[in-house]
Amino acid sequence: MKAEYLITGGGGFIGSNIVRTLVAAEKKVRVLDNFSTGRPENLLGIRKAIDLVEGDIRDTDTVRRAARGVRFVIHTAALPSVVRSVKDPLATNSVNVCGTLKVLQAARAAHVERVVFSSSSSIYGNTKTLPKREDMMPCPMSPYALSKLTGEHYARLFFELYGLKTFSLRYFNVFGPRQDPKSQYAAAIPRFIDALRRGRRPVIYGDGKQTRDFTFVEDVVAANLACCSAPAKAAGMAFNVGGGGRISINDLVAHLARVLGRPFKPAYEPSRPGDVRDSQAAIERARKFLRWRPRFGLDEGLRKTVQWFDR
Repeated sequence: MKAEYLITGGGGFIGSNIVRTLVAAEKKVRVLDNFSTGRPENLLGIRKAIDLVEGDIRDTDTVRRAARGVRFVIHTAALPSVVRSVKDPLATNSVNVCGTLKVLQAARAAHVERVVFSSSSSIYGNTKTLPKREDMMPCPMSPYALSKLTGEHYARLFFELYGLKTFSLRYFNVFGPRQDPKSQYAAAIPRFIDALRRGRRPVIYGDGKQTRDFTFVEDVVAANLACCSAPAKAAGMAFNVGGGGRISINDLVAHLARVLGRPFKPAYEPSRPGDVRDSQAAIERARKFLRWRPRFGLDEGLRKTVQWFDR
């Protein structure tokens, strides 16, 4: 099937939400995924509407085949998790750096119009100033964060050296439907929801006073698609994608406990290496250049996420 969009990691949490949005808009979509962290069930109901290429982004021939004939590459494939990267930095580097370079090379060879790279707010590290702005000096605190910053630099170089229009999106703690709560590296919100629903004490690492800027996945989808139509002057740049606010982990769990009608009795464990203390996105650049802004507040996003888990 001839496709307009290639979504690497299209079986993953963010990738599958992008794929479903595009399919609903009757776009031709190709997915590249080896399902090492993504899940085939994330594509249930739309499998016949997409062109699925099962393979690894580190395999040159596979990536070149997947990129052939597409206009846009939305690169969400990655080995996620700060904790995982601390345990196995070589694997994180192999997928997130070498794999991203293979994707950029294939996109350039295929004369793709635009590549959108999924980066992370973790590249900032522990900045003294909030909110975090794109012009701040990055200070990664984990191999995962460093791998994302390296991917950004490669994306910028491919724009400056070869004219490939690239866009890097720095996600701030994305949550929403299809986020896996069962992995040992699962993100906070699905872990908390799963624990509360099962009557277990949700585990908070650290004192719970650390703050995060949580971003509903539909806003992340919109930011990716905005890059495909943004003015050309935005190419080569990095953009924060966040809600623009912040909440402590203690307050987040207390709010979820109220929504689910469960007692607020978290279990506290020591902080994990590589975790930042506070995070909040400055989103003016994305508003100006991408004409994007978040549509979903934290309360609405949490309600929609809980409804999805309860389906």
